[in-house]
Amino acid sequence: MDFEFREVKVADPRQITLELKALFTSQGLAVLSTHDHGQPYCNLVAFASSEDLKHLAFATTRATRKFTNIDEDPRASMLIDNRSNRVADFHEAMAVTATGHAQETIGPEKDGLLKLYLAKHPHLEDFVMSPSCALMRLEVLRYYVVSRFQHVMVLTMKE
Repeated sequence: MDFEFREVKVADPRQITLELKALFTSQGLAVLSTHDHGQPYCNLVAFASSEDLKHLAFATTRATRKFTNIDEDPRASMLIDNRSNRVADFHEAMAVTATGHAQETIGPEKDGLLKLYLAKHPHLEDFVMSPSCALMRLEVLRYYVVSRFQHVMVLTMKE
């Protein structure tokens, strides 16, 4: 069986933006990938996206490895997908990798992201309001969108 890998720039950013918003609304969890002394390190995190898709928010306590990893190297990525663990996923599932830089949010910026995060995850209010918890923001530089098993599109975010 031969496979062809094609990566295309997004022809219609509005369409892919709508698809990303729908995916992000339907999914509560993402896989966060950080670096632990050069080794990839992954965690499941609850996330929320900003309306303009430029930021993905997640929360973690400051005593975690993921927080330490981000503090030492802010480069990170998040994987959000809609798989259902069926064979049909090979042709029907969509997976998005967001790459960028993560950091703790503070000041006025935190208020907006906190509101967004708690609107999606009200059950995590006690956790995220804890003094030991940090509300983190992934500033997205690029989205890699994979659908129909091998259809890859790249959406580069503008500053």
